[in-house]
Amino acid sequence: MFEVRVHGRGGQGVVTTAELLSAAAFAEGRQAQAFPTFGSERTGAPVVGFCRFDDLPIRSHEPVANPDAVIVQDASLVHQVDVFGGLRDDGYVLVNTSRSLSELGLDAFAGRFRPERVTAVPATELALTHLGRPLPGAVLLGAFAALTGRLRLESVVAAIRERFAGPIAAGNVAAVEEAYARVIRQLEGADRAQAG
Repeated sequence: MFEVRVHGRGGQGVVTTAELLSAAAFAEGRQAQAFPTFGSERTGAPVVGFCRFDDLPIRSHEPVANPDAVIVQDASLVHQVDVFGGLRDDGYVLVNTSRSLSELGLDAFAGRFRPERVTAVPATELALTHLGRPLPGAVLLGAFAALTGRLRLESVVAAIRERFAGPIAAGNVAAVEEAYARVIRQLEGADRAQAG
């Protein structure tokens, strides 16, 4: 089973991100579930979404305490909430930011993980460019597919086209494809740096 925890703020589409991730896994023939945890939060308050997918039936329904991957939709949360709590040692970290992990004060934390499993993507900027709205969730799923290799880009695109229509679908798909390509280039650059 592969478990993902999504951290963001109310109004950023954390729930939608988890649902799209689940739909992409389901499109690949896997069992999948997605659900949020929140109380009476208002727009801007921290929100957490969860997704699990597996080839076998999923019997667990509790929140994800030890994720295989963490997606952070709002980088301002990294020093306010324990977004990385319980993250497995071989886990993946994906942060929505145009700043470097060092600028966020995360270089020591990121050093615990294999460099090819930790990355930052300016998902909000890509969403603004392609959608005209600061909704980074779907964009981050393109980066997630590239970073983890757990889903195909085509499955993420299919989930988006199933959920949205018209210009919203087209803008999300364009942003997802750009995020995917960026992470692939980052990973290739890291491979060349290690080889050299």
